[in-house]
Amino acid sequence: MRHRLSKSQQGFSLLEGLIAIAIIMIVMGMAMLNFGTVLPNFKANSAMDQMLYQMRSARERAIAHRVEVQVQFVGTNQIKMTEIWTVGTPPAPVTVTFEGGAQFMTFATVPDTPMAFGNSSAIYFENLSGGPPVMKFTTNGSFIDGGNTLVNGTVFLGIPGGRPSTARAVTILGATGRVRPYHYDGTAWQE
Repeated sequence: MRHRLSKSQQGFSLLEGLIAIAIIMIVMGMAMLNFGTVLPNFKANSAMDQMLYQMRSARERAIAHRVEVQVQFVGTNQIKMTEIWTVGTPPAPVTVTFEGGAQFMTFATVPDTPMAFGNSSAIYFENLSGGPPVMKFTTNGSFIDGGNTLVNGTVFLGIPGGRPSTARAVTILGATGRVRPYHYDGTAWQE
């Protein structure tokens, strides 16, 4: 004799289970397609955050320690900060390499930042590609060159081979040393 299950004891049919699995697979497929654009943007944001932190940290050290902090952009993806002490032994220079493959670079289709310091090259200070040989934060927080002239400029970052939406920039206003981050959303720079 066959025993009928009550409504609360019955499970899903095979067809219902397959439909649920198909819906889950479609949602996962859509997520995977979007992942290809999210990862490069995440890497670019990470590099911009590193750059922003290091520049602000160098400025704060200059003010707090009452010493000048020299900033150098090394190779395609490194920043080196050196405290310049006149008395005593200074700490070792700090060199930071960007994570995620980000590099100093510009994209041909991406305009200059709203600060309009120039975008002829990835590192552009004082109307010089690569900037002057010596750039440093002073004890009052301003950003100057080796001749004690205020320096305004921009450092552009991006993911090589990536879309222009991975473009990031950090500007420095010489008079105050203010460091501002920007990201390119595909049509304009956003702060």
